[in-house]
Amino acid sequence: MGLSLSARARGIAPSPTLSIDAKTKAMVSRGEQVINLSVGEPDFQTPPEASLAAVGAIAAGFTKYTAVAGIMELRRRIIRKLEQENGLRYEPDEILVSVGAKHSLFNIMLTLVDLGDEVIIPAPYWVTYPEQVRLAGGVPVILPTDESTGFKVTPGQLKEALGPKTKAVILNSPSNPTGAVYRRAELEALAEVLRPADCYVISDEIYEKLIYGVEHVSIASLDEEIFRKTLVVNGFSKAFSMTGWRLGYTAGPKDVIKAMTSLQSQSTSNPTSIAQKAGVVALDHFDPDVVEEFRARRDYVLERLRGMPYISCAEPEGAFYLFPNVSRLLGGRYRGQTIDTSDRLCELLLEEARVSLVPGSGFGAPNNIRLSYAVSRVDLEIAMERMEAFLGEVER
Repeated sequence: MGLSLSARARGIAPSPTLSIDAKTKAMVSRGEQVINLSVGEPDFQTPPEASLAAVGAIAAGFTKYTAVAGIMELRRRIIRKLEQENGLRYEPDEILVSVGAKHSLFNIMLTLVDLGDEVIIPAPYWVTYPEQVRLAGGVPVILPTDESTGFKVTPGQLKEALGPKTKAVILNSPSNPTGAVYRRAELEALAEVLRPADCYVISDEIYEKLIYGVEHVSIASLDEEIFRKTLVVNGFSKAFSMTGWRLGYTAGPKDVIKAMTSLQSQSTSNPTSIAQKAGVVALDHFDPDVVEEFRARRDYVLERLRGMPYISCAEPEGAFYLFPNVSRLLGGRYRGQTIDTSDRLCELLLEEARVSLVPGSGFGAPNNIRLSYAVSRVDLEIAMERMEAFLGEVER
């Protein structure tokens, strides 16, 4: 028998967002003036109080193993946050701190999903959801949404998709890539469908603090029945600009958290001790001015995009992404080159206009592209000028 990789490794697709970011950074390293709007990484600094707490932890020698599920100080602080901000009450053994929210989701999939189990995922979706389901041996069941529904799944769609093999339903509000936010009434309607269903709800709330003029509601807060079957995932990367610290957490039923903790004990063990100390302090230092800055950037870019030919764009209510529809561009030509897909459009924008965006195909929405406005206003202005000039040369 020859040497080979596992079928699991051969079958996994690399993250398109990280792949494009890597290509963009390689171009920048060669001296090319690329504006990178592809990656979901805030350009603000980590709260200085959190950074100082990490420095203090190092100086104090807090650099050893911790409990696998995270230090009690951080779990209790997370519990307080969830109760005060989300109306959710947990005990310490219902919290698992992991190496980023992506790791939290990975733990959930490997803990819940058996071979052939189905996980319902509304599209557009974060690129990692279906890949993690497949890695666990499960089957992603994709429910398409578009601008006509505000990029939100309907109760009818959900009811039709639920079946005997359904193990979980993923909800992401605010959404990556669309910025859509489910209102309380919309979650109530989905909960009506989910209550009698024999499945879990995975509520990814990583962007909850980055929201514009609407209320964030966790589906787990609606009632005790939904609470008992929901796993709430959150973290520090987006709201606190701590992407490199790799710190996330899951709150959920005690038996599931216990199993996830056992799984984590055989993979990463505890999350980084120093990052945990930073997390304790970060939760007390969210800067609301960040939201207002993101709102101003959103409004600027949205206005510019809506003034460009062939593009339409819904207004997002959360996160820091815009998800323009570029279907009218497809089939057009730029300097003799055919724009047949959103992937090709993004390639041309990167190569010709030096603007890095992500094609919607990776998010299950091939007629769209994702644009992150988590960069400076100066860079956004340059990017919009370049995009407008590029589109001005497109022939239909």
